[in-house]
Amino acid sequence: MTDQDLPHEHRARVLDPREDAAALKALTHPLRIRMLGMLRMDGPATASELAVRTGESSASTSYHLRVLAKYAFIEEAEHRDGRERRWKAVHEVTSWSNAAMAGSVEARAFVDVSRRAQLDHLERSLARHQEDLAAGRLGGEWLEPSGFTDLVVRLTPEALTELRETFNRTVTELAARDKDDPRAEQVVLFAAGLAVHAEDRS
Repeated sequence: MTDQDLPHEHRARVLDPREDAAALKALTHPLRIRMLGMLRMDGPATASELAVRTGESSASTSYHLRVLAKYAFIEEAEHRDGRERRWKAVHEVTSWSNAAMAGSVEARAFVDVSRRAQLDHLERSLARHQEDLAAGRLGGEWLEPSGFTDLVVRLTPEALTELRETFNRTVTELAARDKDDPRAEQVVLFAAGLAVHAEDRS
């Protein structure tokens, strides 16, 4: 999930606060955002499977799945048997315009919840990465390229936009190139460009 421009190759659900107010309100729930992310990252699942992964009850995950389905974030997937519904994400990503979202209290609340969910996702992804390395599920060749960077640079709004577009374009190109490579693994990418006003120390 992202609040930045996305490559056209991605199947994105673009939310408009004027037309999607009810959908925005439905998605302003941390568990729903987390479950939607799980369906996108790990593939189709049942309410019971998601309950195990999240530590919630099956009744709770079932309810939240129905809400996500009502607003077309997810849909029924092919069932392994007739006992329980399986669900899959309809889109790969959810995006929006930050400028459009700034116009209402509800939309700003949604953006805030979404960004905090992204931070939670980062923390869980780091833990999963470390566990996979320790358990040997990832080879040593992933040690060097994996990690974080926290650069601080001076940029104009235009330069930050160009940087974001270049990042998105490069990710799309590399993912297409590596799509059929048996050595490829799922990589969780986070990118943030946050302007902060420098303190005046004069």
